Amino acid sequence: MGSGITLQTSYAARARIAGTIRRTPTVASETLSIATGGDIRLKLENTQITGSFKLRGATNAVLSLSEAQRARGVVGVSTGNHGRGLAYAAAQAGVRCIICMSGLVPQNKVDGIKAQGAEVRIVGRSQDDAQVEVDRLVGEGMVMLPPFDHPDIIAGQGTVALEILEQAPDLQSVLVPLSGGGLISGVAMVMKAANPAIRVIGISMERGAAMHASLNAGKPVMVEEVATLADSLGGGIGMDNAHTFAMTRDLVDEIVLVTEPEIAAAIRHAYWQERQVIEGSGSVGIAALLAGKIDKPGRCVSLISGQNIDMSLHHRIISGEDVDVAAGVKNA
Repeated sequence: MGSGITLQTSYAARARIAGTIRRTPTVASETLSIATGGDIRLKLENTQITGSFKLRGATNAVLSLSEAQRARGVVGVSTGNHGRGLAYAAAQAGVRCIICMSGLVPQNKVDGIKAQGAEVRIVGRSQDDAQVEVDRLVGEGMVMLPPFDHPDIIAGQGTVALEILEQAPDLQSVLVPLSGGGLISGVAMVMKAANPAIRVIGISMERGAAMHASLNAGKPVMVEEVATLADSLGGGIGMDNAHTFAMTRDLVDEIVLVTEPEIAAAIRHAYWQERQVIEGSGSVGIAALLAGKIDKPGRCVSLISGQNIDMSLHHRIISGEDVDVAAGVKNA
């Protein structure tokens, strides 16, 4: 791939982060297996320490810094979960951390990052606006650790795939939430190295799926960032994307898009049938399965990427309310 991101770098990442992150369970879903005719399992990264898989890449990146880089401090732009993971990883390593994010990020995610000890700066209405402040801080000497397009981040996210392969060695397909591509690049790289026959399917929302639009265009493109229940999947992939665009293009077998009602149905299913609290972004694999959008899933693992949903919103959704985060609330 020319990027230096290999199966070996994910094995090295696993050894590096082992004392800091949690090995999460992969559990069978009887209800989804019956509904789809497949053998469906859920990889519960919503039970990770900071509530999402992002801790893996962030921890690997922070621990890979030189002493001189650690002394300068780290900065990142985030829709929430990367910021929370980076803040936690930096605090564990004794490194100063500033997280920049847009005004679209839910307050619970802002509060969660502040609780980890990081400084938060709210800038503009998009990740691109927040990136301007990141660039300014980098100009002052801080080290930027981006949410997805970075070799150490990707290798760290790939560690979740190493666990999945050990927990489900007979795997035929894996469903991975898709945004900027850091998670799916790491997962696909590991899966294809282990067994090229494993189908890697990226799942995104219909509203503002930047990687999907970019792959269709054959290059990174700007996509309007709009409100969605899958808020962690919002944002662009970066016009100067160095790694994840090519890795997603070359390694991912298929991309499936799900609607807002399908995401809401998946959140409800996860709560009432699987006893799991998951955010919209983490539910998209379940959404695709319930909607019949995964052809012949077979022995399939759906990666549940996070749990950091606003609990008042979660309560409305699981209570059956027809929630549209862009247009307000309609009667169920």
